Amino acid sequence: MAALSDAKRLVIKIGSSLLVEGGALREGWLNSLAKDIAALKRRGADVVLVSSGSIALGRAALGLDAHDLALEQSQAAAAVGQIRLARAYETALAPHGLTTAQVLVTLEDSADRRRYLNSRATLEQLLSLGVVPIVNENDTIATDEIRYGDNDRLAAQIAVTIGADTLVLLSDVDGFYSANPQTDASATRYEVIDAITPEIEAMAGDAGSGLSKGGMKTKLWAAKTATGAGCAMAIADGQRDHPVSALANGAPATWFTPKGDPQTARKRWISAMKPRGELTVDEGAARALTQGKSLLPAGVKSVTGAFNRGDPVAILAPDGARLGQGLTRYTAQEARVIAGHRSGEIEPLLGYPGRAALIHRDDMAL
Repeated sequence: MAALSDAKRLVIKIGSSLLVEGGALREGWLNSLAKDIAALKRRGADVVLVSSGSIALGRAALGLDAHDLALEQSQAAAAVGQIRLARAYETALAPHGLTTAQVLVTLEDSADRRRYLNSRATLEQLLSLGVVPIVNENDTIATDEIRYGDNDRLAAQIAVTIGADTLVLLSDVDGFYSANPQTDASATRYEVIDAITPEIEAMAGDAGSGLSKGGMKTKLWAAKTATGAGCAMAIADGQRDHPVSALANGAPATWFTPKGDPQTARKRWISAMKPRGELTVDEGAARALTQGKSLLPAGVKSVTGAFNRGDPVAILAPDGARLGQGLTRYTAQEARVIAGHRSGEIEPLLGYPGRAALIHRDDMAL
């Protein structure tokens, strides 16, 4: 599908059952995936991997039973396995000249706007440096109240966070079926799903292997999240070698079509927020904003309202006309201190390094 061949920014989710078998890493399969990722990188695509497997690897290393682990046992297994998981990806991707990074998150990191912006900024910086981030849920500290619960949901949220145009869920099935194909011989696979209707939702069951927690219901949830943010999503068979190149070459899969594009969806989301304050800018800054520039502190004349980092604030022209709004990278108190000053003066004024832009252009809707 064109969504994969034309993708500029991809999130690929890898489940435990694909990566780990009998407590051991499937090194040959991982090396084939690494070649696929290297091919994507060579054509200029950004790639983020959302990978399960830490608990499965750690559990085997610790000799823990594969079933019914207590929370503290799962967290201990994750702590041991996460090192092995990160090392496995580093080893597989390094021969292709690719640097990897480990990024551990929890549900709180996307629910809290400040943490969300921190995560986004970190991932954006890693991608700009050509790094392949390996994202996983921070199972060593997350409890049920702050967990995504499965990496299908996490992968969709990461896709939204970084503005990905394509999300690929590598699974132990080759798409979305009208019924469970393992128990119903009449089940048929959907090639493309343009809308997730109640009828489609009714077809989703709770299937999955012994290692995988995600069934079709969670994959549909991921599809809703991703496509609503302008990101195409595929459910594809990940068990074969070179699963991504196989998908690009027409292997069976189900594609969910996006609603618009990621940038438009993000701007719409920002525009819909209720602003917590106002920034009035000078004429030079107003012109720069219309040319697609970020809002720098030097262009801000006044700051009103009480807001925290990550909150939406309105942007006003010198005559008070509303230009748009964006997510601020500073609190109201900090913004008042640095308003009218150049970026190089931020650290002396605040006493600590800050970001150059008060509102980055990617976090702004005009």
